[in-house]
Amino acid sequence: MKTIYLIRHAESLANSGGRSLPDREIPLSATGQKQAEKLITRLPAIPCIFTSEFLRTQQTAAPYLSHWGFQANALAELNEFSYLPLEWIDNMTAEQRRPMSTAYWARANPLEKCGQNTDSFAEFSQRIDDFLIKAADFPAQSLCFTHGIWIAMLTWKLLGFPTDTSEAMQKFRQFQPHLPMANTAIWELQQNHQGNRQIRSSAL
Repeated sequence: MKTIYLIRHAESLANSGGRSLPDREIPLSATGQKQAEKLITRLPAIPCIFTSEFLRTQQTAAPYLSHWGFQANALAELNEFSYLPLEWIDNMTAEQRRPMSTAYWARANPLEKCGQNTDSFAEFSQRIDDFLIKAADFPAQSLCFTHGIWIAMLTWKLLGFPTDTSEAMQKFRQFQPHLPMANTAIWELQQNHQGNRQIRSSAL
């Protein structure tokens, strides 16, 4: 049985109400830094570690890596779903960003790409498929520091739901808030020798 531990990043400045920054450069808040430190005792010592390319996942992994003397590799397949261009939302609060986010999900066009350095919903869905292909070669245990919506999309796809239509996109958006996903939540993706996969919230 292969187990991949999926860790949502610790609280970021965006999570705590900060103004918009380039998505890849959003750091942890002071609370998030403390949450990251606590992962040292929550997680087992596993040397195979991946982060997304985003700063907040790398800062979440940093105390754990330092404690054990491990190194992590950045994996693009773990990246956040970025759909609003920075030029639309630069220096905005979460409240100011909300109408644009709501409008994007209301349009529910899986192929819509709002600007440079953003993803379409279809591209984000494909990212999960690409991760699962790579994960087939991971060792028996691995750690992946990623994002809440990423774990939600993986769960959605493993449940067998589609992502290629407007209706599917809207249903995923309705599903996402009902999946418990606190900062530093840990999930376990398990795969048996027959290739069957399941995902569950971890007791760690």
